[in-house]
Amino acid sequence: AAAGLSYVGAYVINTYKSYDNFLQDRYALLPAVIIVCVAVVMFAIGLIGCCATFRESRVGLGLFLAIILVIFIAEVSAFVLGFVYREKVKTDVQGTMVSVFEKYDGKNPESTVVDYLQEQLHCCGVKNYSDWTTTQWFNSTGNHSVPQSCCQQDAKNCTGLLDQPQEL
Repeated sequence: AAAGLSYVGAYVINTYKSYDNFLQDRYALLPAVIIVCVAVVMFAIGLIGCCATFRESRVGLGLFLAIILVIFIAEVSAFVLGFVYREKVKTDVQGTMVSVFEKYDGKNPESTVVDYLQEQLHCCGVKNYSDWTTTQWFNSTGNHSVPQSCCQQDAKNCTGLLDQPQEL
């Protein structure tokens, strides 16, 4: 379990590097760091449990049970807090995404991240392709199109024009 949590925490931290322009708040990495810390603690607790079992120590097994109960309570608390604050996180991320999309010009680093995000998640805009109609880039292109990263991967002749929404 500790190895699995370590992998998940490291994966989230590594993935964060690709999306850090959308998450302005550096505390967004806090859950991943907590997961890695919990993995280290779980390894130590597992070691205590194994040693207590091999030695048949009642005190060691009692300590192991108490630690497991504390961890269970912490996990339930984390789940409840995540459930309660999910809308706030959603609103914050959408607000940040809208501001990054408004800065899109096709050349700056934020634009590269937007293109990467749209290609990897197979999406267009924050909610859909119509989000691009309010951006400065959409109006400055002259042909009123969305970026090529909005095009579906199997669409061969996609130009990003809004007259072909089935290709976006």
